[in-house]
Amino acid sequence: MCGIFGYVGKKQNAAEVILSGLKLLEYRGYDSWGITVRQKRNVKNEIGKFIVEKNVGKIGGVDLSSSIYRVDSTIGIGHTRWATHGGVTVKNAHPHLDCKNEIAMIHNGIIENYAKIKEDLIKKGHEFISETDTEIVPHLIEEFLKKEGFASAVRDAFNLLKGLNAIVVASSLSKQIIACKTGSPLVIGKSDNGFFIASDATGIIKHTRELMFLKDREMVILGDDVQLLTLPEGKKKKLRFEKIDWKIEDVDKGKFDHFMLKEIYEQPKVVRNIAENYTGQIKELKNLIDNAKGTFLIGAGTAFHACLAGSYFFSKIAHTHINTTVASEFNYLEDFLNSKSLIIALSQSGETIDVIEPLNHAKEKGSKIIAITNALGSTIYRMADYKLLLGAGPEKAVASTKAYIAKVALLLMLSYAVSGRVNRAKKLLLDASKEIDSLLDKKGISKIKKIASVINSSEHLYTIGRGTSFSTALEAALKIKEVSYLHTEGLAGGELKHGPIALISKGTPCIVFTPQDETFDAIISNATEIKSRGGLIIGVGPKKSPVFDYWVNIKDVSEAQIIPHVVFAQILAYYLAVQRGYDPDKPRNLAKSVTVK
Repeated sequence: MCGIFGYVGKKQNAAEVILSGLKLLEYRGYDSWGITVRQKRNVKNEIGKFIVEKNVGKIGGVDLSSSIYRVDSTIGIGHTRWATHGGVTVKNAHPHLDCKNEIAMIHNGIIENYAKIKEDLIKKGHEFISETDTEIVPHLIEEFLKKEGFASAVRDAFNLLKGLNAIVVASSLSKQIIACKTGSPLVIGKSDNGFFIASDATGIIKHTRELMFLKDREMVILGDDVQLLTLPEGKKKKLRFEKIDWKIEDVDKGKFDHFMLKEIYEQPKVVRNIAENYTGQIKELKNLIDNAKGTFLIGAGTAFHACLAGSYFFSKIAHTHINTTVASEFNYLEDFLNSKSLIIALSQSGETIDVIEPLNHAKEKGSKIIAITNALGSTIYRMADYKLLLGAGPEKAVASTKAYIAKVALLLMLSYAVSGRVNRAKKLLLDASKEIDSLLDKKGISKIKKIASVINSSEHLYTIGRGTSFSTALEAALKIKEVSYLHTEGLAGGELKHGPIALISKGTPCIVFTPQDETFDAIISNATEIKSRGGLIIGVGPKKSPVFDYWVNIKDVSEAQIIPHVVFAQILAYYLAVQRGYDPDKPRNLAKSVTVK
């Protein structure tokens, strides 16, 4: 959720290194940010103190002539914060310091027992300046330092914390950075210039591709060298750095105004890659499904919509029953899991806490886990018995586009594999990629921009579909409200008469997904019901109907139709956001990876 970046090494401009890292992590979402570095000597001629700069709002254009960026320093940490404990203020922004300004700390997660610890620390004379749970940690470490060394003090402090947390602590005296985690992700990088730590690999690959993904209940010490230890005991472990093959160009906007638009345009290539290169892996998954006694698809948000589409695919194509539910609710539906159950978990980041928690419970029951994720080395990736990478490349816009399309493409291919017709899926995916290309040509974009301008001033928008298009309607609605803030509700066409049609009035826009399948006549009937009450109908599909006020012609690609239909909605959402003056890459109140409950 929040962004973490730290550096210790040979470079003298630690603040600039950290600022650069935080900018690469902006896509995670935040409302305030801060940096601290160790200065060799302050105005009082004191050695080894931290200097801090904090700000509310976006990083934007930073004045590199300010004091923190002129300090010769080889160690520091930085953070981008989404407010949880305490409001959006400079005082609540990270990093937080101890009473002596010798311990600096940043944190992702929620410390469930912070109130009692804070009360005890106040009694011992510690002074707090923020409302956060985070600030207790540097003071707690300061207290332990009275009787032990830095590494032991950090370990003992972290072992007292309850909840899922990741902390990164810097010491101005030992010139070390120590990190511990039991939930939120942390990645370590090493190069000839020193060591880096970040909340994901995107923040580090500018400096090195030699990475180590920290596991839960592990602690890493970065200084002149690197040490890896277990928690809570503190026993040494073998280092496990690995090289990743991302290219730095993958995380630049290039010619595009926003990452969201860039990632939309990358989708034909993503779909073709899956069609042409995933047959072997898909067949392995097929065998796991064949041998399971109960298979479950789980995901959160956009990933759940892909799961829902997958359940329709398996029913229609493979005649196989696959259960699906929102990941955060799976905890309450897991009583029947056993060692023969198979859980297929979908997550772009691989760090979604709402997915991780039920997976932990499923593992306790001996269930097998398949991870379908976009993040090598992520928590869900490491938890799984079988891992399948989406291969979509880094996705920096908060609203997921290409990772969602990759999930749907893989599930379509998997359902055809279970039915013994994987080559049919490959053909449909290649056809779907061509339809995406058509949507993205000059004529297609012009039409979608016009539709965006028509509905721009509306208060409400509705999206409807049946069958697999019900999941399309849900995902379309989510994309539009995520980035444009236009209230959009996705519905199954058959549910209109059970209440929602009461909201339709003259001029209310409704997007109707009309694939050339068994749902066509029924969904056109639903559109007619809306039209007769004054609604404005935008039809999306291969066949024009008199009920449409506007029509987006997308050729029939059978069960793969969901893919170009959702891409239409992504493009529409993007241009609605731009026309309404919003940044589609960083929607308000949202984070790329939800790592706290």
